[in-house]
Amino acid sequence: MSGILDKERIIAGPGFNRWLVPPAALAIHLCIGMAYGFSVFWLPLSRALGIKERMACGPDVGFFQQLFVTNCDWSIATLGWMYTLFFVFLGLAAAIWGGWLEHAGPRKAGFVAALCWGGGMLISALGIYLHQFWLMVLGSGVIGGVGLGLGYISPVSTLIKWFPDRRGMATGMAIMGFGGGAMIGSPLAAELMKSFSSPTSVGVWQTFVVMGLLYMVAMTLGAFGYRVPATGWKPEGWTPPAPNAGKAMITQHHVHVSKVWGIPQFWLVWMVLTMNVSAGIGVIGMASPMLQEVFGGNLIGVAKKFGELDKTQLTAIAGVAAGFAALLSLFNIVGRFFWASLSDKLGRKLTYTVFFILGGVLYFSIPGSAAAGSKLLFVGAFCIILSMYGGAFATVPAYLADLFGTQMVGAIHGRLLTAWATAGIIGPVVVNYMREYQLGLGIPREQVYNQTMYILVGMLVIGLICNLLIKPLNPKWFMTEAELAQEKKLAHERDLANQTGVAVNNGGTTSSAAVALAWLAVSLPLAWGVYRTLVSAAKFFQ
Repeated sequence: MSGILDKERIIAGPGFNRWLVPPAALAIHLCIGMAYGFSVFWLPLSRALGIKERMACGPDVGFFQQLFVTNCDWSIATLGWMYTLFFVFLGLAAAIWGGWLEHAGPRKAGFVAALCWGGGMLISALGIYLHQFWLMVLGSGVIGGVGLGLGYISPVSTLIKWFPDRRGMATGMAIMGFGGGAMIGSPLAAELMKSFSSPTSVGVWQTFVVMGLLYMVAMTLGAFGYRVPATGWKPEGWTPPAPNAGKAMITQHHVHVSKVWGIPQFWLVWMVLTMNVSAGIGVIGMASPMLQEVFGGNLIGVAKKFGELDKTQLTAIAGVAAGFAALLSLFNIVGRFFWASLSDKLGRKLTYTVFFILGGVLYFSIPGSAAAGSKLLFVGAFCIILSMYGGAFATVPAYLADLFGTQMVGAIHGRLLTAWATAGIIGPVVVNYMREYQLGLGIPREQVYNQTMYILVGMLVIGLICNLLIKPLNPKWFMTEAELAQEKKLAHERDLANQTGVAVNNGGTTSSAAVALAWLAVSLPLAWGVYRTLVSAAKFFQ
Protein backbone atom coordinates (compact mmCIF):
# COMPACT_ATOMS: atom_id res chain seq x y z
CA MET A 1 0.00 0.00 0.00
CA SER A 2 2.83 2.39 0.81
CA GLY A 3 4.11 1.97 -2.74
CA ILE A 4 0.84 3.27 -4.16
CA LEU A 5 1.05 6.29 -1.86
CA ASP A 6 4.71 7.11 -2.51
CA LYS A 7 5.43 10.49 -4.04
CA GLU A 8 7.52 8.89 -6.81
CA ARG A 9 4.36 7.18 -8.07
CA ILE A 10 2.47 10.43 -8.66
CA ILE A 11 4.98 12.41 -10.74
CA ALA A 12 3.01 13.31 -13.86
CA GLY A 13 4.28 12.25 -17.23
CA PRO A 14 4.20 14.26 -20.47
CA GLY A 15 0.71 15.12 -21.63
CA PHE A 16 -0.90 15.19 -18.18
CA ASN A 17 -3.58 17.90 -17.94
CA ARG A 18 -2.97 20.12 -14.92
CA TRP A 19 -6.72 20.92 -14.73
CA LEU A 20 -7.28 17.47 -13.21
CA VAL A 21 -5.52 18.54 -9.99
CA PRO A 22 -7.93 21.29 -8.76
CA PRO A 23 -10.94 18.90 -8.66
CA ALA A 24 -8.87 16.49 -6.55
CA ALA A 25 -8.10 19.31 -4.13
CA LEU A 26 -11.74 20.42 -4.12
CA ALA A 27 -12.88 16.88 -3.29
CA ILE A 28 -10.84 17.02 -0.08
CA HIS A 29 -11.64 20.61 0.87
CA LEU A 30 -15.39 20.20 0.30
CA CYS A 31 -15.30 17.35 2.83
CA ILE A 32 -13.22 18.93 5.58
CA GLY A 33 -15.09 22.22 5.12
CA MET A 34 -17.96 20.61 7.05
CA ALA A 35 -16.03 21.74 10.15
CA TYR A 36 -17.73 25.12 9.60
CA GLY A 37 -21.15 23.44 9.64
CA PHE A 38 -20.87 21.29 12.76
CA SER A 39 -23.19 23.64 14.66
CA VAL A 40 -26.07 21.88 12.88
CA PHE A 41 -25.49 18.99 15.31
CA TRP A 42 -25.43 20.99 18.56
CA LEU A 43 -29.17 21.30 19.19
CA PRO A 44 -30.02 17.62 18.48
CA LEU A 45 -27.01 16.47 20.52
CA SER A 46 -28.09 18.68 23.45
CA ARG A 47 -31.16 16.40 23.76
CA ALA A 48 -29.57 13.09 22.69
CA LEU A 49 -30.98 11.38 25.81
CA GLY A 50 -34.15 13.37 26.35
CA ILE A 51 -35.06 13.27 22.61
CA LYS A 52 -38.00 15.69 22.87
CA GLU A 53 -36.77 17.76 25.81
CA ARG A 54 -33.24 18.15 27.13
CA MET A 55 -32.31 16.18 30.27
CA ALA A 56 -30.22 18.92 31.84
CA CYS A 57 -27.28 18.09 34.09
CA GLY A 58 -27.25 19.37 37.63
CA PRO A 59 -25.38 22.56 38.56
CA ASP A 60 -22.58 20.47 40.07
CA VAL A 61 -21.80 18.81 36.71
CA GLY A 62 -19.10 20.89 35.02
CA PHE A 63 -17.33 20.51 31.70
CA PHE A 64 -15.00 17.73 32.78
CA GLN A 65 -17.84 15.74 34.34
CA GLN A 66 -19.77 16.05 31.07
CA LEU A 67 -16.92 14.26 29.31
CA PHE A 68 -17.99 11.01 31.01
CA VAL A 69 -21.56 11.55 32.21
CA THR A 70 -24.17 9.12 30.85
CA ASN A 71 -27.38 10.16 32.62
CA CYS A 72 -27.85 13.75 31.38
CA ASP A 73 -27.49 15.68 28.14
CA TRP A 74 -24.50 17.77 27.12
CA SER A 75 -24.94 21.55 27.08
CA ILE A 76 -24.55 23.48 23.83
CA ALA A 77 -21.70 25.44 25.45
CA THR A 78 -19.86 22.15 26.07
CA LEU A 79 -20.52 20.93 22.53
CA GLY A 80 -19.22 24.25 21.18
CA TRP A 81 -15.73 23.34 22.35
CA MET A 82 -15.59 20.94 19.40
CA TYR A 83 -15.53 23.97 17.08
CA THR A 84 -12.57 25.45 18.95
CA LEU A 85 -10.69 22.14 18.93
CA PHE A 86 -11.12 21.82 15.16
CA PHE A 87 -9.13 24.93 14.42
CA VAL A 88 -6.60 24.56 17.22
CA PHE A 89 -5.63 21.09 15.99
CA LEU A 90 -5.87 22.19 12.36
CA GLY A 91 -3.18 24.80 13.05
CA LEU A 92 -1.05 22.46 15.16
CA ALA A 93 -1.20 19.58 12.67
CA ALA A 94 -0.42 21.82 9.72
CA ALA A 95 2.55 23.33 11.58
CA ILE A 96 3.93 20.01 12.86
CA TRP A 97 3.52 17.84 9.77
CA GLY A 98 3.87 20.41 6.99
CA GLY A 99 7.52 19.47 6.42
CA TRP A 100 6.63 15.77 6.29
CA LEU A 101 3.97 16.54 3.68
CA GLU A 102 6.54 18.15 1.36
CA HIS A 103 8.63 14.97 1.45
CA ALA A 104 5.80 12.39 1.50
CA GLY A 105 3.70 14.10 -1.17
CA PRO A 106 0.06 15.22 -1.34
CA ARG A 107 -1.40 11.75 -2.04
CA LYS A 108 -0.08 10.24 1.19
CA ALA A 109 -1.05 13.34 3.20
CA GLY A 110 -4.50 13.44 1.61
CA PHE A 111 -5.09 9.75 2.34
CA VAL A 112 -4.05 10.16 5.98
CA ALA A 113 -6.36 13.18 6.16
CA ALA A 114 -9.22 11.02 4.81
CA LEU A 115 -8.61 8.38 7.49
CA CYS A 116 -8.42 10.99 10.25
CA TRP A 117 -11.43 13.11 9.23
CA GLY A 118 -13.73 10.26 8.21
CA GLY A 119 -12.43 7.90 10.91
CA GLY A 120 -12.75 10.64 13.51
CA MET A 121 -16.45 10.97 12.67
CA LEU A 122 -16.88 7.21 13.12
CA ILE A 123 -15.25 7.39 16.56
CA SER A 124 -17.55 10.32 17.37
CA ALA A 125 -20.54 8.25 16.27
CA LEU A 126 -19.51 5.62 18.83
CA GLY A 127 -19.17 8.37 21.43
CA ILE A 128 -22.71 9.60 20.70
CA TYR A 129 -24.09 6.05 20.78
CA LEU A 130 -22.42 5.37 24.16
CA HIS A 131 -23.03 8.97 25.31
CA GLN A 132 -19.36 9.51 26.05
CA PHE A 133 -18.34 13.03 25.08
CA TRP A 134 -14.62 12.27 25.51
CA LEU A 135 -14.88 9.98 22.47
CA MET A 136 -16.30 12.87 20.45
CA VAL A 137 -13.43 15.08 21.61
CA LEU A 138 -10.89 12.41 20.66
CA GLY A 139 -12.59 11.44 17.39
CA SER A 140 -13.63 14.68 15.74
CA GLY A 141 -11.79 17.24 17.86
CA VAL A 142 -8.30 15.72 18.00
CA ILE A 143 -8.05 13.05 15.27
CA GLY A 144 -10.46 14.93 13.00
CA GLY A 145 -8.57 18.17 13.68
CA VAL A 146 -5.35 16.51 12.50
CA GLY A 147 -7.20 15.44 9.36
CA LEU A 148 -8.34 19.02 8.87
CA GLY A 149 -4.79 20.34 9.05
CA LEU A 150 -3.29 17.76 6.68
CA GLY A 151 -6.22 17.96 4.28
CA TYR A 152 -6.18 21.74 4.24
CA ILE A 153 -2.52 22.12 3.27
CA SER A 154 -2.24 18.96 1.13
CA PRO A 155 -2.88 20.70 -2.23
CA VAL A 156 -1.20 24.06 -1.60
CA SER A 157 2.36 23.36 -2.74
CA THR A 158 1.15 21.10 -5.57
CA LEU A 159 -1.29 23.62 -7.03
CA ILE A 160 1.23 26.45 -6.86
CA LYS A 161 3.73 24.33 -8.79
CA TRP A 162 1.12 23.35 -11.40
CA PHE A 163 -0.03 26.96 -11.83
CA PRO A 164 3.06 29.19 -11.57
CA ASP A 165 1.33 31.59 -13.94
CA ARG A 166 -1.82 31.86 -11.77
CA ARG A 167 -0.87 31.03 -8.21
CA GLY A 168 -3.70 32.98 -6.58
CA MET A 169 -6.41 31.51 -8.80
CA ALA A 170 -5.14 27.96 -8.22
CA THR A 171 -5.14 28.15 -4.44
CA GLY A 172 -8.40 30.12 -4.56
CA MET A 173 -10.12 27.24 -6.34
CA ALA A 174 -9.15 24.71 -3.67
CA ILE A 175 -9.61 26.86 -0.59
CA MET A 176 -12.99 27.95 -1.97
CA GLY A 177 -13.97 24.34 -1.32
CA PHE A 178 -13.23 24.66 2.39
CA GLY A 179 -15.68 27.54 2.57
CA GLY A 180 -18.23 25.56 0.56
CA GLY A 181 -18.04 22.35 2.57
CA ALA A 182 -20.63 23.48 5.11
CA MET A 183 -23.01 24.50 2.31
CA ILE A 184 -23.15 20.86 1.25
CA GLY A 185 -22.63 19.16 4.61
CA SER A 186 -25.10 21.14 6.74
CA PRO A 187 -28.24 20.51 4.64
CA LEU A 188 -27.11 16.92 4.01
CA ALA A 189 -26.72 16.37 7.75
CA ALA A 190 -30.14 17.92 8.40
CA GLU A 191 -31.77 15.59 5.88
CA LEU A 192 -29.98 12.53 7.27
CA MET A 193 -30.88 13.36 10.89
CA LYS A 194 -34.50 13.83 9.83
CA SER A 195 -34.44 10.45 8.12
CA PHE A 196 -32.76 8.60 11.01
CA SER A 197 -34.67 10.26 13.87
CA SER A 198 -37.10 8.08 15.82
CA PRO A 199 -38.88 8.09 19.21
CA THR A 200 -35.68 6.67 20.73
CA SER A 201 -32.98 8.53 18.75
CA VAL A 202 -32.27 12.03 17.41
CA GLY A 203 -30.49 10.38 14.46
CA VAL A 204 -27.08 11.99 14.97
CA TRP A 205 -24.86 8.95 15.47
CA GLN A 206 -26.26 7.31 12.34
CA THR A 207 -25.66 10.56 10.42
CA PHE A 208 -22.05 10.60 11.62
CA VAL A 209 -21.54 7.04 10.36
CA VAL A 210 -22.95 7.80 6.90
CA MET A 211 -21.08 11.10 6.52
CA GLY A 212 -17.85 9.69 7.94
CA LEU A 213 -17.84 6.87 5.39
CA LEU A 214 -18.88 9.21 2.58
CA TYR A 215 -16.12 11.68 3.43
CA MET A 216 -13.53 8.93 3.71
CA VAL A 217 -14.36 7.66 0.20
CA ALA A 218 -14.55 11.12 -1.39
CA MET A 219 -11.30 12.30 0.19
CA THR A 220 -9.50 9.09 -0.78
CA LEU A 221 -10.60 9.57 -4.41
CA GLY A 222 -9.32 13.14 -4.21
CA ALA A 223 -6.00 12.03 -2.73
CA PHE A 224 -5.51 9.47 -5.49
CA GLY A 225 -6.27 12.17 -8.05
CA TYR A 226 -3.23 14.21 -6.99
CA ARG A 227 -0.25 14.43 -9.33
CA VAL A 228 2.91 16.52 -8.94
CA PRO A 229 4.83 18.05 -11.84
CA ALA A 230 8.37 16.98 -12.66
CA THR A 231 11.12 19.41 -11.74
CA GLY A 232 11.50 21.95 -14.51
CA TRP A 233 7.93 21.62 -15.80
CA LYS A 234 6.15 24.81 -16.86
CA PRO A 235 2.88 25.54 -18.67
CA GLU A 236 3.09 25.46 -22.45
CA GLY A 237 3.76 28.92 -23.85
CA TRP A 238 4.52 30.45 -20.43
CA THR A 239 7.88 32.09 -19.76
CA PRO A 240 8.86 32.73 -16.13
CA PRO A 241 9.37 36.46 -15.49
CA ALA A 242 12.97 37.56 -15.27
CA PRO A 243 14.18 38.20 -11.70
CA ASN A 244 12.88 41.58 -10.47
CA ALA A 245 11.24 42.33 -13.81
CA GLY A 246 8.65 44.54 -12.22
CA LYS A 247 7.92 41.79 -9.71
CA ALA A 248 10.36 42.48 -6.89
CA MET A 249 8.06 40.75 -4.36
CA ILE A 250 8.23 37.44 -6.26
CA THR A 251 11.45 35.55 -5.52
CA GLN A 252 13.10 32.97 -7.75
CA HIS A 253 14.78 31.33 -4.73
CA HIS A 254 13.56 29.10 -1.90
CA VAL A 255 13.54 29.17 1.91
CA HIS A 256 13.71 26.04 4.06
CA VAL A 257 10.78 25.68 6.46
CA SER A 258 13.16 25.25 9.39
CA LYS A 259 14.26 28.88 9.05
CA VAL A 260 10.91 30.68 8.86
CA TRP A 261 10.43 31.17 12.60
CA GLY A 262 13.43 33.55 12.53
CA ILE A 263 12.43 35.57 9.45
CA PRO A 264 10.73 38.95 10.17
CA GLN A 265 8.60 38.75 7.01
CA PHE A 266 7.04 35.50 8.18
CA TRP A 267 5.87 37.11 11.40
CA LEU A 268 4.57 40.14 9.51
CA VAL A 269 2.48 37.87 7.27
CA TRP A 270 1.44 35.97 10.41
CA MET A 271 0.15 39.23 11.93
CA VAL A 272 -1.51 40.20 8.63
CA LEU A 273 -3.51 36.96 8.59
CA THR A 274 -4.24 37.03 12.33
CA MET A 275 -5.69 40.55 12.25
CA ASN A 276 -7.75 39.98 9.12
CA VAL A 277 -9.17 36.66 10.30
CA SER A 278 -9.74 37.82 13.90
CA ALA A 279 -11.99 40.60 12.65
CA GLY A 280 -13.91 38.35 10.27
CA ILE A 281 -14.28 35.22 12.39
CA GLY A 282 -15.71 37.15 15.32
CA VAL A 283 -18.41 38.58 13.08
CA ILE A 284 -19.25 35.18 11.56
CA GLY A 285 -20.01 33.73 14.97
CA MET A 286 -22.36 36.60 15.92
CA ALA A 287 -23.85 37.51 12.51
CA SER A 288 -27.33 36.15 13.20
CA PRO A 289 -27.90 37.62 16.72
CA MET A 290 -26.23 40.88 15.65
CA LEU A 291 -28.73 41.47 12.84
CA GLN A 292 -31.66 40.57 15.10
CA GLU A 293 -30.59 42.80 17.98
CA VAL A 294 -29.66 45.79 15.81
CA PHE A 295 -32.81 45.90 13.65
CA GLY A 296 -35.32 44.01 15.80
CA GLY A 297 -38.86 44.10 14.46
CA ASN A 298 -37.85 46.22 11.45
CA LEU A 299 -36.71 42.97 9.82
CA ILE A 300 -40.39 41.93 9.52
CA GLY A 301 -41.96 45.37 9.22
CA VAL A 302 -42.81 45.76 12.93
CA ALA A 303 -41.74 48.99 14.65
CA LYS A 304 -40.45 47.32 17.81
CA LYS A 305 -37.05 46.80 19.35
CA PHE A 306 -35.66 43.29 19.89
CA GLY A 307 -36.64 43.17 23.59
CA GLU A 308 -40.24 44.15 22.78
CA LEU A 309 -40.97 41.27 20.39
CA ASP A 310 -43.15 38.29 21.27
CA LYS A 311 -42.22 34.65 20.66
CA THR A 312 -43.83 34.47 17.22
CA GLN A 313 -42.07 37.63 16.06
CA LEU A 314 -38.74 36.41 17.43
CA THR A 315 -39.16 33.19 15.43
CA ALA A 316 -39.89 35.23 12.30
CA ILE A 317 -36.80 37.44 12.60
CA ALA A 318 -34.67 34.38 13.38
CA GLY A 319 -35.68 33.03 9.95
CA VAL A 320 -34.62 36.31 8.32
CA ALA A 321 -31.32 36.22 10.21
CA ALA A 322 -30.69 32.66 9.01
CA GLY A 323 -31.02 33.99 5.46
CA PHE A 324 -28.48 36.70 6.31
CA ALA A 325 -26.03 34.06 7.60
CA ALA A 326 -26.52 32.05 4.38
CA LEU A 327 -25.84 35.18 2.32
CA LEU A 328 -22.60 35.76 4.22
CA SER A 329 -21.48 32.18 3.58
CA LEU A 330 -21.96 32.70 -0.17
CA PHE A 331 -19.82 35.84 -0.15
CA ASN A 332 -17.22 34.05 1.97
CA ILE A 333 -16.94 31.35 -0.71
CA VAL A 334 -17.08 33.57 -3.78
CA GLY A 335 -14.54 35.94 -2.20
CA ARG A 336 -12.01 33.14 -1.89
CA PHE A 337 -11.89 32.65 -5.64
CA PHE A 338 -12.48 36.29 -6.66
CA TRP A 339 -9.86 37.98 -4.49
CA ALA A 340 -7.24 35.25 -4.90
CA SER A 341 -7.61 35.43 -8.70
CA LEU A 342 -7.51 39.24 -8.61
CA SER A 343 -4.28 39.08 -6.60
CA ASP A 344 -2.58 37.57 -9.67
CA LYS A 345 -3.16 40.96 -11.34
CA LEU A 346 -2.80 43.34 -8.39
CA GLY A 347 -0.07 41.51 -6.50
CA ARG A 348 -0.50 40.03 -3.06
CA LYS A 349 0.67 43.04 -1.04
CA LEU A 350 -1.72 45.45 -2.79
CA THR A 351 -4.59 42.97 -2.42
CA TYR A 352 -4.12 42.82 1.34
CA THR A 353 -3.82 46.61 1.45
CA VAL A 354 -7.28 46.75 -0.16
CA PHE A 355 -8.57 44.25 2.43
CA PHE A 356 -7.45 46.42 5.32
CA ILE A 357 -8.39 49.86 3.99
CA LEU A 358 -11.74 48.88 2.50
CA GLY A 359 -12.50 46.61 5.46
CA GLY A 360 -11.68 49.37 7.93
CA VAL A 361 -13.97 51.82 6.14
CA LEU A 362 -16.80 49.27 6.08
CA TYR A 363 -16.47 48.34 9.76
CA PHE A 364 -16.40 52.03 10.65
CA SER A 365 -19.59 52.62 8.64
CA ILE A 366 -21.63 49.88 10.33
CA PRO A 367 -22.68 51.83 13.48
CA GLY A 368 -23.86 54.66 11.22
CA SER A 369 -25.87 52.43 8.90
CA ALA A 370 -27.37 50.66 11.93
CA ALA A 371 -28.39 53.97 13.53
CA ALA A 372 -29.93 55.10 10.25
CA GLY A 373 -31.88 51.83 10.02
CA SER A 374 -30.38 51.05 6.61
CA LYS A 375 -30.48 47.28 6.27
CA LEU A 376 -29.09 47.48 2.73
CA LEU A 377 -25.89 49.32 3.77
CA PHE A 378 -25.49 47.17 6.89
CA VAL A 379 -25.84 43.87 5.04
CA GLY A 380 -23.85 45.08 2.02
CA ALA A 381 -20.92 46.04 4.24
CA PHE A 382 -20.84 42.63 5.93
CA CYS A 383 -21.11 40.78 2.62
CA ILE A 384 -18.02 42.57 1.29
CA ILE A 385 -16.20 42.08 4.61
CA LEU A 386 -16.88 38.32 4.52
CA SER A 387 -15.70 38.12 0.92
CA MET A 388 -12.38 39.60 2.03
CA TYR A 389 -12.27 37.27 5.03
CA GLY A 390 -12.42 34.33 2.65
CA GLY A 391 -10.10 36.07 0.20
CA ALA A 392 -7.43 36.41 2.86
CA PHE A 393 -7.30 32.63 3.36
CA ALA A 394 -7.12 31.95 -0.37
CA THR A 395 -4.53 34.61 -1.16
CA VAL A 396 -2.03 33.93 1.60
CA PRO A 397 -0.52 30.71 0.13
CA ALA A 398 0.39 32.63 -3.03
CA TYR A 399 1.77 35.47 -0.87
CA LEU A 400 4.02 32.94 0.88
CA ALA A 401 5.15 31.44 -2.44
CA ASP A 402 6.04 34.92 -3.69
CA LEU A 403 8.14 35.68 -0.61
CA PHE A 404 9.63 32.29 0.34
CA GLY A 405 9.66 30.37 -2.94
CA THR A 406 7.67 27.31 -3.95
CA GLN A 407 9.89 24.46 -2.77
CA MET A 408 8.48 24.24 0.77
CA VAL A 409 5.52 26.58 0.58
CA GLY A 410 3.12 23.88 1.83
CA ALA A 411 5.13 23.42 5.02
CA ILE A 412 5.52 27.17 5.52
CA HIS A 413 1.79 27.62 4.99
CA GLY A 414 1.24 24.95 7.63
CA ARG A 415 3.20 26.94 10.18
CA LEU A 416 1.40 30.13 9.23
CA LEU A 417 -1.93 28.50 10.06
CA THR A 418 -1.10 28.88 13.75
CA ALA A 419 -2.32 32.42 13.04
CA TRP A 420 -5.75 30.95 12.28
CA ALA A 421 -5.80 29.09 15.58
CA THR A 422 -4.87 32.34 17.35
CA ALA A 423 -7.50 34.34 15.49
CA GLY A 424 -10.10 31.70 16.32
CA ILE A 425 -9.64 32.66 19.97
CA ILE A 426 -9.13 36.44 19.65
CA GLY A 427 -12.03 37.23 17.31
CA PRO A 428 -14.91 35.52 19.17
CA VAL A 429 -13.56 36.66 22.56
CA VAL A 430 -13.48 40.32 21.49
CA VAL A 431 -16.95 40.27 19.92
CA ASN A 432 -18.67 38.13 22.56
CA TYR A 433 -17.15 39.66 25.68
CA MET A 434 -17.48 43.24 24.43
CA ARG A 435 -21.17 42.53 23.81
CA GLU A 436 -21.61 41.20 27.37
CA TYR A 437 -19.66 44.16 28.79
CA GLN A 438 -21.78 46.69 26.90
CA LEU A 439 -25.01 44.98 27.99
CA GLY A 440 -23.75 45.08 31.56
CA LEU A 441 -23.37 48.83 31.29
CA GLY A 442 -27.04 49.09 30.34
CA ILE A 443 -26.39 50.05 26.71
CA PRO A 444 -29.36 49.21 24.43
CA ARG A 445 -29.02 45.98 22.44
CA GLU A 446 -29.06 47.79 19.12
CA GLN A 447 -25.93 49.74 20.16
CA VAL A 448 -23.85 47.08 21.94
CA TYR A 449 -21.81 46.29 18.80
CA ASN A 450 -20.71 49.86 18.03
CA GLN A 451 -17.56 49.85 20.16
CA THR A 452 -16.74 46.36 18.90
CA MET A 453 -16.74 47.61 15.31
CA TYR A 454 -14.23 50.32 16.22
CA ILE A 455 -12.00 47.74 17.94
CA LEU A 456 -12.10 45.64 14.75
CA VAL A 457 -11.08 48.74 12.77
CA GLY A 458 -8.07 49.01 15.09
CA MET A 459 -7.15 45.38 14.33
CA LEU A 460 -7.25 46.11 10.61
CA VAL A 461 -5.02 49.16 11.09
CA ILE A 462 -2.44 46.93 12.80
CA GLY A 463 -2.72 44.47 9.92
CA LEU A 464 -2.30 47.26 7.37
CA ILE A 465 0.89 48.50 9.05
CA CYS A 466 2.33 44.97 9.12
CA ASN A 467 1.47 44.46 5.47
CA LEU A 468 3.13 47.73 4.43
CA LEU A 469 6.30 46.69 6.29
CA ILE A 470 6.67 43.49 4.23
CA LYS A 471 9.54 43.62 1.75
CA PRO A 472 11.61 41.07 -0.19
CA LEU A 473 13.77 38.75 1.90
CA ASN A 474 17.44 39.19 2.59
CA PRO A 475 19.31 36.65 0.37
CA LYS A 476 20.87 35.10 3.50
CA TRP A 477 17.60 33.28 4.20
CA PHE A 478 17.51 31.35 0.91
CA MET A 479 18.82 27.82 0.44
CA THR A 480 22.11 27.42 -1.39
CA GLU A 481 22.19 25.33 -4.58
CA ALA A 482 23.56 22.39 -2.59
CA GLU A 483 20.85 22.71 0.09
CA LEU A 484 18.15 22.99 -2.57
CA ALA A 485 19.45 19.88 -4.35
CA GLN A 486 19.40 17.96 -1.07
CA GLU A 487 15.85 19.11 -0.34
CA LYS A 488 14.70 18.04 -3.80
CA LYS A 489 16.25 14.65 -3.17
CA LEU A 490 14.36 14.31 0.12
CA ALA A 491 11.19 15.39 -1.67
CA HIS A 492 11.72 12.62 -4.25
CA GLU A 493 11.63 15.07 -7.12
CA ARG A 494 12.44 13.84 -10.59
CA ASP A 495 13.81 16.08 -13.31
CA LEU A 496 11.72 16.61 -16.43
CA ALA A 497 14.52 15.22 -18.54
CA ASN A 498 14.57 11.97 -16.55
CA GLN A 499 11.11 10.42 -16.56
CA THR A 500 12.21 6.79 -16.21
CA GLY A 501 10.36 4.87 -13.56
CA VAL A 502 7.24 7.03 -13.72
CA ALA A 503 4.10 5.01 -13.07
CA VAL A 504 2.34 3.94 -16.25
CA ASN A 505 -0.93 5.62 -15.36
CA ASN A 506 0.80 9.00 -15.12
CA GLY A 507 1.89 9.20 -18.72
CA GLY A 508 -0.02 9.82 -21.91
CA THR A 509 -2.33 12.59 -22.89
CA THR A 510 -5.24 13.25 -20.54
CA SER A 511 -8.60 12.99 -22.28
CA SER A 512 -11.01 15.93 -22.19
CA ALA A 513 -13.69 13.54 -20.94
CA ALA A 514 -11.64 12.68 -17.84
CA VAL A 515 -11.20 16.37 -17.02
CA ALA A 516 -14.92 17.05 -17.56
CA LEU A 517 -15.96 14.12 -15.36
CA ALA A 518 -13.60 15.18 -12.57
CA TRP A 519 -15.04 18.69 -12.55
CA LEU A 520 -18.60 17.37 -12.76
CA ALA A 521 -18.00 15.15 -9.73
CA VAL A 522 -17.15 18.15 -7.52
CA SER A 523 -19.42 20.70 -9.23
CA LEU A 524 -22.70 18.80 -8.73
CA PRO A 525 -22.59 18.64 -4.91
CA LEU A 526 -21.27 22.20 -4.78
CA ALA A 527 -24.12 23.39 -7.04
CA TRP A 528 -26.62 21.59 -4.77
CA GLY A 529 -25.12 23.32 -1.74
CA VAL A 530 -25.28 26.72 -3.44
CA TYR A 531 -28.91 26.11 -4.38
CA ARG A 532 -29.85 25.21 -0.79
CA THR A 533 -28.01 28.26 0.48
CA LEU A 534 -29.73 30.56 -2.03
CA VAL A 535 -33.10 29.20 -0.92
CA SER A 536 -32.19 30.05 2.68
CA ALA A 537 -30.77 33.46 1.71
CA ALA A 538 -34.00 34.30 -0.14
CA LYS A 539 -35.76 34.52 3.23
CA PHE A 540 -33.82 37.70 3.90
CA PHE A 541 -35.34 39.42 0.88
CA GLN A 542 -38.93 38.28 1.40
